[in-house]
Amino acid sequence: MADYQKILHRTRSILEGFAKTRMPVQAEEIREDTEIAKDLGLDSLQVMEVVSEIEDAFDITFPVNELFEIRTVRDLVLRIQHILEET
Repeated sequence: MADYQKILHRTRSILEGFAKTRMPVQAEEIREDTEIAKDLGLDSLQVMEVVSEIEDAFDITFPVNELFEIRTVRDLVLRIQHILEET
């Protein structure tokens, strides 16, 4: 079973890396309830860049059609966890 806290930590690290250079928020403002598009100010291209880094970090493939269902960091982590448990 994939560990939620480990996935959260790694996902936050990826998002914090983006925050330092491409987001209008400070890295410490990224929490589980942070909305990816609204709070982080990511456009669709930046979301795809984040997804690409997540796919590389977790060695998974993220179904593009499911991206629209993910609103918060928690949603993203739970989806990653689900994909890891399926593989």
